[in-house]
Amino acid sequence: MPTNPKLLIFGYGNPSRGDDALGPLLLEKLQAEENPNIEYLTDFQLQVEHALDLEGRDLVLFIDAHLTCQPPFEFAPLQAENDRSYTTHAMSPSSVLQVYQDIKHSSPPPSFMLSVRGEQFELGEGLSPSAQNNLNAALAFAKSLIAKPELTYWQWLCSAGGLQHTMVE
Repeated sequence: MPTNPKLLIFGYGNPSRGDDALGPLLLEKLQAEENPNIEYLTDFQLQVEHALDLEGRDLVLFIDAHLTCQPPFEFAPLQAENDRSYTTHAMSPSSVLQVYQDIKHSSPPPSFMLSVRGEQFELGEGLSPSAQNNLNAALAFAKSLIAKPELTYWQWLCSAGGLQHTMVE
């Protein structure tokens, strides 16, 4: 039986809703690198079934557009959590991790959230100029993650000093 690539990158959002396309667009740009050690997944939103995609991974990166994060992006670790989103139409990454933990009776793989700042989410709109700039910055940062897919490095980047250092370089 083939094994899953150790790094899963999941970009989600609706490409027809302006800046909500940031997750899928960033994923598309990362896929162009053609790294066989990474599996790329995209969807409009997270679902219960996506918990099964976490199996056999060493690291997971979720990418989504966010209206409330600091520009150009935020990078943070995720924890499994029952946040009630599993009962709604869309799930949060933390709920997906909790579903994994519930069905597998083990901890989910270390997971992180790359939130890219968006401004406009109206149906039929294109990417806003500020979102395009944020996408470019997030792409450079995500490439640094891919270049060193190690838990301790990613944890260091989540610290204030690590993230500032990365954004300055």
